[in-house]
Amino acid sequence: MKNNSLWFALLTRSNFEQAVYSSICKKRIDAFLPRTRKPSQRKDRKLMIETPLFPGYVFVKSTRAPADQLPILKTLGAVRLLGNSDGPVPVPEHQIESLKRLTSVAQDLITGSIIELKKGDPVIILEGPLAGLKGDFFDYKGRGRVIIKVDLLGRYAGVEVDSDKVEKIPDILS
Repeated sequence: MKNNSLWFALLTRSNFEQAVYSSICKKRIDAFLPRTRKPSQRKDRKLMIETPLFPGYVFVKSTRAPADQLPILKTLGAVRLLGNSDGPVPVPEHQIESLKRLTSVAQDLITGSIIELKKGDPVIILEGPLAGLKGDFFDYKGRGRVIIKVDLLGRYAGVEVDSDKVEKIPDILS
């Protein structure tokens, strides 16, 4: 894609996220489908399955030019690019990078000591694969782990990290 490409959120038909993602990738267009693992809802087996983090959405990179967006919108299962009356609204690059880091990180990190935080305190992750990610303290998990609430595209995701890898952001900086 061209240098002035931006990320856009593409609304898909229900349960078509993977099909749309695969089709767009085959067209050599940058796309991103953040996934999460969760237990299967079936009673007869206990499996961990991958599901979209944002059901109904795939992120695609394109310019604002309608000619560049047309191959994306012609993809089977694609509905529309999210936007307003002025057209599609781009998703900030830093939010896509945060999503990529969040979905690629391993769940099990070494435990550490608990720090004094109150619910809603602004914090930053200091070390590890999520270093630099900002969010709000949510809760103590136990065994030196805390849950941080991270704002991603207007939705919140809970991230579990070691308490010694998190630092409160001073009120004058937050």
